[in-house]
Amino acid sequence: MLKYAAKRIVLGLITVWFIASATFFGMHAVPGDPLTGDKALTPKIRANLEAKYGLDKPLATQYWIYLGNIAQGDFGISYTQENRRVNDIIREHFPVSATLGILAIVFAGVGGVLWGALTALYRNRWPDVAIMFLVILGISVPSFVMAAISQWSLVNLNQTAGGTVLPIGGWGSVWHMVTPALVLGLSTMAYLTRLMRSSMLEVVNTDYVRTARAKGVPATQIFSRHQLRNAILPVITVLGPAIAGITTGGFVVEIVFAIPGLGRYFVQAIQQLDYTVIMGTTVFYGAFLVFMVILVDLIYGLIDPRVRVDQ
Repeated sequence: MLKYAAKRIVLGLITVWFIASATFFGMHAVPGDPLTGDKALTPKIRANLEAKYGLDKPLATQYWIYLGNIAQGDFGISYTQENRRVNDIIREHFPVSATLGILAIVFAGVGGVLWGALTALYRNRWPDVAIMFLVILGISVPSFVMAAISQWSLVNLNQTAGGTVLPIGGWGSVWHMVTPALVLGLSTMAYLTRLMRSSMLEVVNTDYVRTARAKGVPATQIFSRHQLRNAILPVITVLGPAIAGITTGGFVVEIVFAIPGLGRYFVQAIQQLDYTVIMGTTVFYGAFLVFMVILVDLIYGLIDPRVRVDQ
């Protein structure tokens, strides 16, 4: 187990290095000057910034300076926000995105498992057909479209009720999180529902399930101990990427619902060519995704004793 974990960590570090390198060279291939913006810089300030980040040096030297700063956990200072470090932006606003992402993944995970199990139990009957129709809509419709539709629905609901049933946007209370979390987790829930349905249908026809039925084991016990427990394993394997995907995929949802998460600053950084913020948040989210994949792989090995992760 320790050997496997160490191997996964090393591969994860290599992946993060590749992400950081691709981000660095990709940003330097973008036309434009990162120090040219709405605010005019004095020659002295520009010279200091060039010296700090090596912008007056060859690209290879800039690259090694960049890797050295990342290795120390330093993502630099924003080019457009005065005296504000990228680390501070991530520290202050990522918890908002993470909170929204956790609520969305809880909604997606619980809903995906329940709806997937239900469609498998009622295969080819009206609950299966109705749920799978909604699943196709959830996968096909983009999150920003669902966000706009949900806001329109909330406006009509609040007008009909004569008050605020649920806030249309903003951040501050748990009621502000409900609708964005549902919108953000909808596509993931639809994907998990399909995955859970397929996995349940495979487990239903296995020998150990038929043997349990032949022994007279109650149907509820067969479902909970044999079908659900084994069918949920493929769902667990995709939860790591799903968590990171929901967190990063919340950028558009955060903007639509005026949520002060990290996504707003990432979009602003792209519009303003704020290289340090773009590269810092990209590497941070890439490392977060790698960490979640490794964590889920280790948990999967602990849950299913048939998986020999030590090999």
